Amino acid sequence: MTAEHFESFMTETDVIIIGAGHNGLTCAAYLAMAGLRVRVVERRKVVGGAAVTEEFHPGFRNSVAAYTVSLLNPQVVRDLGLTEQGLRIVERRAQNFLPAPDGSYLLTGEGRTKESVARLSTHDAGALDGFSRELEDIADVLRQFVLRAPPNLLDGFGTNAIREAVNAFQSANILRGLTLEQSRSLLDLFTRSAGEMLDERFEHDLVKALFGFDAIVGNYASPYAAGSAYVMLHHAFGEVNGKKGVWGHAIGGMGAITQAMARAAQGRGVTIDTDAGVREIIVERDRAVGVVLENGTSLRAKYVAANVNPKLLYTRLIAADALPADFLARIRHWKNGSGTFRMNVALDRLPSFTALTGDGDHLTSGIILAPSLGYMDRAYLDARARGWSREPVVEMLIPSTLDDTLAPAGKHVASLFCQHVAPELPDGTSWDDHREEVADLMIATVDKYAPGFAASVLGRQILSPLDLERQFGLLGGDIFHGALTLNQLFSARPMLGHADYRGPLKGLYHCGSGAHPGGGVTGAPGHNAAQAILRDHRSLFGSRG
Repeated sequence: MTAEHFESFMTETDVIIIGAGHNGLTCAAYLAMAGLRVRVVERRKVVGGAAVTEEFHPGFRNSVAAYTVSLLNPQVVRDLGLTEQGLRIVERRAQNFLPAPDGSYLLTGEGRTKESVARLSTHDAGALDGFSRELEDIADVLRQFVLRAPPNLLDGFGTNAIREAVNAFQSANILRGLTLEQSRSLLDLFTRSAGEMLDERFEHDLVKALFGFDAIVGNYASPYAAGSAYVMLHHAFGEVNGKKGVWGHAIGGMGAITQAMARAAQGRGVTIDTDAGVREIIVERDRAVGVVLENGTSLRAKYVAANVNPKLLYTRLIAADALPADFLARIRHWKNGSGTFRMNVALDRLPSFTALTGDGDHLTSGIILAPSLGYMDRAYLDARARGWSREPVVEMLIPSTLDDTLAPAGKHVASLFCQHVAPELPDGTSWDDHREEVADLMIATVDKYAPGFAASVLGRQILSPLDLERQFGLLGGDIFHGALTLNQLFSARPMLGHADYRGPLKGLYHCGSGAHPGGGVTGAPGHNAAQAILRDHRSLFGSRG
């Protein structure tokens, strides 16, 4: 379609973005900074998507779904001026705490990790630096791919094919920064299981569990599943306040990130409509030209960018006959499901763990209740067979130890990120029939390690996989908008031929976590999609746009 044809359309704006989650807001801000008119439409009554802070019990606020910070891209923070918009991120005083039923524990963080590992295994203390450096060196190289589109496979030959050939050459040039041995490790990380790699390097269960948890977080799989090593690597990309591999907390909760993004976008002229869910995308002449809201209002634009799960986008928001049949058949099999059961609890006091009693820096950390790879493996197998693990994996954070804005004085809030549960129950029953029962199990699991925890709970918020889907559009409770498996990564995210953030319809773009580089609160897919839209806009309109 030519620029003249475009001008024959009545368009209210240049770009409509579906979904005011962090990637949608990031995309909007970058487009507005470049001078485009942008309108964001959000189904919920608040912006932020899964990165929101809400009161869940009188006087107690917490990050509802997404719950901790590390993967938020520092360039996005700088470009959007999020610090100037009031965003403040503080580091955990300790990084991770793993208690074991026998009373032993592992506590990690700056100046702590090696000493704590050495108490458990001198062998593992000796192997720790080498393995950590191996992950960090590979992560350093792969970070260069985060804010750029991966090579996109195209049919035929033309300008776009030449562009992608250049991209492929540039990508290969980045990988030349790896030594041969690092290249071998990269192949292992993309194809092997985390469990196998960790068993080869370490001997103590807690040390293996420290790294193994990152391989299953948000990943409905055993740590011995092929490809789980990549999920472990994915979580090594992060940094906080310039420190790589560190995790932190946004003061005010995860909603503070998206509120800062919304202010940055609105300050550049972006219009954000809440309580404005999209019923369908308008398609004319094989082009996305706008949306119809759930209230029947039609909005037209030159471009539509979707910050939603790709399967949801193509099976619920676009008429099947508007899409190529082979594309639709494949996207219907887009794999979702994080095995996630999310809880927020209000506490009248801090927990005391049998392995490390009383208050301390360990309570500011990610508290991982999964003492071995075998425990994680059994949890997954149990969930596959019975719907949820009777001995689940739980990561608990107590953000009120770092942020006194979340709870009344002397009280606390805790985030429980719980696995493994089946996205859909194998007996066909609804999660609505079991959510309270499973929530009791999760509380009881924490209580085993910290006696008295259950008695300290004043209130709780429960989000089963079904709740996560209904409230946030996370199909199957999938926090990544699609599993991070080899066939759904890099040039195959969301599908070969569409890794460049462009959908199969002209004018339609992917700006959410279902696009490269995948899930987590990063802002990277939003940034990258904005660059694709701007490139196409300049090609079409030049300086007139």
